[in-house]
Amino acid sequence: MKIIIPMAGRGTRLRPHTLTVPKPLIPVAGKPMVQRIVEDLSNGVDEKIEEVAFVIGDFGKEVEAQLLHIASELGAKGRIYHQDQPLGTAHAILCARPSLQGPCIIVFADTLFKADFRFDPNEQGIIWVQKVEDPRPFGVVKVDEEGYITDFVEKSPVFVSDLAIVGLYYVRKGQTLLDEMQYLIDNDIKDKGEYQLTNALENMKSKGYRFRAATIEEWLDCGNKDNVVYTNQRMLEIKKEVETLRHPDVRLEDAHIIEPCYLGPGVVVRNSVVGPHVSIGDNSLVENSVVRNSLIQNHSVVRNALMSNSMIGSHVKYQGRLADISLGDYTMCKE
Repeated sequence: MKIIIPMAGRGTRLRPHTLTVPKPLIPVAGKPMVQRIVEDLSNGVDEKIEEVAFVIGDFGKEVEAQLLHIASELGAKGRIYHQDQPLGTAHAILCARPSLQGPCIIVFADTLFKADFRFDPNEQGIIWVQKVEDPRPFGVVKVDEEGYITDFVEKSPVFVSDLAIVGLYYVRKGQTLLDEMQYLIDNDIKDKGEYQLTNALENMKSKGYRFRAATIEEWLDCGNKDNVVYTNQRMLEIKKEVETLRHPDVRLEDAHIIEPCYLGPGVVVRNSVVGPHVSIGDNSLVENSVVRNSLIQNHSVVRNALMSNSMIGSHVKYQGRLADISLGDYTMCKE
């Protein structure tokens, strides 16, 4: 089994945090988003993950090394592919052409999930969906009585289905998907100016390839600051029973921690109340503050703060009193 992760987007809605770090590598509850994705998939499927392929932009050698390390931690081979132009989802996946062989899971790295990922690998294909109240902004599917997909519909202004595609797919024959995506490229078949994965899936379905719809329990978007803060909250709740969220090197001095919180190695909390739903990255200091429902990344200092629903990058120095803030890496703010 292979996992293919298209993640070349710039994450503009999450700026300033994505100016220095690709969005899938921003930590949520102590781990980069993309690491949480591959770990949850690896733990949830019975098949061994042999390879994890990352389709990225020009993120630099340090990011590439971090991604390869994430794959190696699973006992899998990591491979890096590059997408030089934003030409759509089908084009992005096709950049990983050598990895599109045999059974493949394809997952986009801008959302996290709570789900039971176990499935029958003998199915020809599986597409994960979730019911949504307003399906208009989403690609959706229609299904028959057996749960197999009969139609793909992209962002319809009129109601056709409330089963939204969440960006997670399984195909038993990666080569078949490769051929259909290449057909789109060769014949310049675009939708909204881009080569779309759903068009390739529709072609496969029309030729008799059967896709079963599988539901997830929770779909956690990481598109903007508020969404990431909420996703951090949910991940802390979900992982508090199965992960150690407080590193033994943490120093608490006249501090009160309201769980669940993630406190990384080297964190110092002094004369402060932290939590619930706070993540503090490596070697950061919180002093004389009250912080709740927020993320503070690595090597940052927060003093004299009354902070909620906030996201602080790495190497930030913040002193003051604001209730809702978003500061990118290497920022200094003093009130």
